[in-house]
Amino acid sequence: MTESAAPPHIHALAVAPGDIDFMGHVNNSVYLQWVQEAVIAYWRRVAPAEAVAQHLWVALRHEITYRRPAFLEDNVVAQVAAEGMHGARAFFHTLIKRGEDVLAEVKSSWCCLDAATQRPARLARDVVRMFVGEKQAGPGSP
Repeated sequence: MTESAAPPHIHALAVAPGDIDFMGHVNNSVYLQWVQEAVIAYWRRVAPAEAVAQHLWVALRHEITYRRPAFLEDNVVAQVAAEGMHGARAFFHTLIKRGEDVLAEVKSSWCCLDAATQRPARLARDVVRMFVGEKQAGPGSP
């Protein structure tokens, strides 16, 4: 993963009985829910409370590579790191893991929205630095 200002966020995930598909493992669609849950938890952990209150995130794109199946009794975590920002867009790398085994790798892009107007919004420079680091902030950052 690209090094960022904040260490990767580790987010525990729960495998529920309803997550299991006809093949006996976690359905692929559940991984999308997990990524969304983990990225939002990362944002809430790293960003100042004021920025969290003023901004929302919507997913624009997820690219998932499934490596191994997950099962009902598994202890699964998501390891999330912000890789960069360009304007109102942020880019994340998420690993879904069971112990050291990578179950899925996800590259995703998200759009930051102003919570009041629900229109795309750039984050303040200091928040960008906290979120993705100076080097990854990019020329499109404020």
